[in-house]
Amino acid sequence: MTTPRPTTELTTDEARRIALRAQGFLGTPDRRSGVRGILRHLGAVQLDTISVLARSHELIPYARLGAVGRKTVENAYWTTAATASRTPTDTPAQAPATTPALPHAFEYWSHAACILPIEEWPHFAFRRRAYRNRPHWNHDLPDGAYTQVIKQLRAEGPLTATELGGAKRTSEWWDWSGAKVAVERALMYGEVVCVERRGWKRVYDLAERAIPETLLHDELDDTECLRRLVRLAGQSLGVGTRADIADYHRLKGEQVDAVITDSGLVPVTVEGWGKPAWADPAALETPPRGRHRTTLLSPFDSLIWERARTERIFGFTHRLEAYVPKQKRVHGYFAMPVLAGGRLVGRVDPAREGRTLVAKQVTLDGPKAVPAVAQALVEAATWVDCTDVRVERVDAPGLREPLVKEVSRRAP
Repeated sequence: MTTPRPTTELTTDEARRIALRAQGFLGTPDRRSGVRGILRHLGAVQLDTISVLARSHELIPYARLGAVGRKTVENAYWTTAATASRTPTDTPAQAPATTPALPHAFEYWSHAACILPIEEWPHFAFRRRAYRNRPHWNHDLPDGAYTQVIKQLRAEGPLTATELGGAKRTSEWWDWSGAKVAVERALMYGEVVCVERRGWKRVYDLAERAIPETLLHDELDDTECLRRLVRLAGQSLGVGTRADIADYHRLKGEQVDAVITDSGLVPVTVEGWGKPAWADPAALETPPRGRHRTTLLSPFDSLIWERARTERIFGFTHRLEAYVPKQKRVHGYFAMPVLAGGRLVGRVDPAREGRTLVAKQVTLDGPKAVPAVAQALVEAATWVDCTDVRVERVDAPGLREPLVKEVSRRAP
């Protein structure tokens, strides 16, 4: 691939601010579009089983919009919308039939297991085809299980894995039942889709029934799928290297190379990055200005998905330690970076004890970070219905008392 010579040079600070605006952390958020607007703006919201303050897909809109109700978040992702063209003067006999309920989102493999805007269904056709052609799987598919799952969904409607015959054979997390293996395979192939979570369980339905017909049959070739996803990644990042762009939807580097020159992104040079970069041209049209958010970030927030990018942009080393043995953890089980003034100024490893938010371990980037971390803690506590905040360990012991006082001062 021959990369066009960049015509735009960005400072490190300009690139950071462009990235913050692209991710919804700089400027005034569009509250009218709400959670669905955030989903479409980001292109993907990661799901994860860990729930400390809340699950990660709830923390993503909270970080950008503030204290949006948690039930509102779930409804925004999963509630379908029936449409009809009936007017107030129609009589029941005259009113047209209501069209089938349409989903706003679906769950699929993007950066990881992610909630994706429903209109992006056609652009993951390349991945569905790749799964269909995949020669090896971690779980064997029992004879007849796939056909039985499809038959049961067609007859009974949307079902969880438990309702299909069980999610597991034993208590071991990896020991899937035949029905679970089959329905997950069908999900990857695109014959089955998840457009709802019920009590954290995936609800499966036939794609032919759940996906709007105009999207279901819009089968794009691999090149068009990749071009679209590279463009979306560039828009969501604002500016990024080849590796940044590939990581957003977990594409391969060579897939990005094949389409990036005609994706609509433009080559730029960023001070100190040392690697070629690409930017969304719209992000270069106006300088990023506006109000910064002060908030706790989920470790699964797309602002900090890629560790090397986080270090490059913020000078901040971020690592989720939930899967690290306890004795080897440095910052805590679910350490949440604190964003303030467009910078990452500390970490909080939170927990909940009744209606108390516990800051089990806090790392501060000096005394100036105290007010921001206190603000982030108090706002998060209010959001999850906690009435108290308790600060336990602070890595710089001399900052614990100032932080406790500032939390107390800000508490409602």
